[in-house]
Amino acid sequence: MKIGIGNDHSAVEMKKNISVYLKELGHEVINYGTDSSESCNYPVYGEKVAAAVQDGEVDCGVLICGTGVGISLAANKVRGIRAVVCSEPCSARLSKEHNNTNILAFGARIVGIEMAKMIVDAWLEAEFQGGRHADRVNMVMDIENRKGNAIE
Repeated sequence: MKIGIGNDHSAVEMKKNISVYLKELGHEVINYGTDSSESCNYPVYGEKVAAAVQDGEVDCGVLICGTGVGISLAANKVRGIRAVVCSEPCSARLSKEHNNTNILAFGARIVGIEMAKMIVDAWLEAEFQGGRHADRVNMVMDIENRKGNAIE
């Protein structure tokens, strides 16, 4: 699988560790993040990975900032993206099974490297269950596609 990875300055080391781990698992990893510890803006990297997923350059994405929240919010502004921030494996697995998430995010200041690997494993090993979940994902995507926010 081809995985895009992005990060801000707070997550350079974790990004490096997770990139190596993903490669050890046999995945191709494309780096869209910074390799500098100088302060930078996480929305830039959230958007880069989300655009790569949207355009089909990569199959899915992993985003890391201090908490995972900001970078996932930025990614979710890109049409077709369902990014989730997780701090433990169960939510990561369920986000894929029930919500068909295409980007996983977590925080370098929140989880350690071993927990991050467990989160990644749970998310990558999970499969979308479809069925009633597909109906709900379609409802979420319909919200994105409406011109306004009013319920019809």
